[in-house]
Amino acid sequence: MLIFRQLFDSKSSTYTYLLADEESGEAILIDPVFEQIRRDLALLNELGLKLTHILDTHCHADHITSAWLLKIRTRAKIGISSNAGVENADIHLSHGDKLSFGSRYISVRETPGHTDGCVTYVLDNESMAFTGDCLLIRGCGRTDFQQGKTRHMYQSVHTQIFTLPDDALLYPAHDYRGLTVTSVKEEKAFNPRLGGKLDENDFEGFMRNLNLPHPNQIDIALPANLKSGKPDDDMSVKDEQDWADLNYTFAGIWEINPQSLEEAGEEVQIVDVRAEDEYLGPLGHIPNASLIPLDQLTDRLAELDDTRPVVAVCRGGGRSAQATIILKKHGIEHVASLSGGMLRWRAEGHAVVGNID
Repeated sequence: MLIFRQLFDSKSSTYTYLLADEESGEAILIDPVFEQIRRDLALLNELGLKLTHILDTHCHADHITSAWLLKIRTRAKIGISSNAGVENADIHLSHGDKLSFGSRYISVRETPGHTDGCVTYVLDNESMAFTGDCLLIRGCGRTDFQQGKTRHMYQSVHTQIFTLPDDALLYPAHDYRGLTVTSVKEEKAFNPRLGGKLDENDFEGFMRNLNLPHPNQIDIALPANLKSGKPDDDMSVKDEQDWADLNYTFAGIWEINPQSLEEAGEEVQIVDVRAEDEYLGPLGHIPNASLIPLDQLTDRLAELDDTRPVVAVCRGGGRSAQATIILKKHGIEHVASLSGGMLRWRAEGHAVVGNID
């Protein structure tokens, strides 16, 4: 069975795609975004997947790829077109190449026009394809910079994408209107630049008169992507929480396990966000934990020491997760939720205080 996820970065309107073979657990990521590396690693971890390949459809000009950092953290191989001129890639792809993940594979179709190194990745049964910036939903990528060539793009779409089965689903690298997927049949019929009976001259005239502004991130993104996203200084990610052994979840929550919390000792402040009767009830509470019920947290922020990390605690981890969101919103950066709450804390034999059973 194929595992498939479409992920979105709101800043760059970029889609990242996860494909995995459920039986083997092997996975690939297409067009990952630097700022979303924690999210992507969390999803892989929660689904129990092993990343084998990190693929970009082209050398992006509007965001920085996380390919290099993902390679360092997962040992997966970086793949990109041999025509992209990118350093630090492990696999330089050409038309017709196949990349396997478990019992599945994707094949490479060269689709230049937006850049010389644009490719489209096609799933083995041709039920879906990942078109990068070549073909978008009712549109296409720009051809006015970075080796753009309108006639090459027209040929790429008509010979490599429109020749797929009509019911093949097409997933672009971007969409700025919230659209998520289209099909070969739809684009052949309704794409205002490339569909219907429009010929190369029509397309060239359309593209020549777009008059689009210069991409905002190109001066930053392009040099970084020519190195597969390898940072100049270190391999850190902004806002890294290094004050304890933490885990970042796909839900966007930093969590700490009971053992790590106990080892942190007085370095952290523990805030129990349950109601008072729960705090004093059968489950008890963690020694030195302060009681601030979740519905009072915003009004009692002044009671917290802003020089020490905060760990929020509740019965099972739900309310404490919400507490971390509230605390982050109010400027407290070093914050985590106790994974599994008091239920897990007690089950693992850690000390409790209160009227316990």
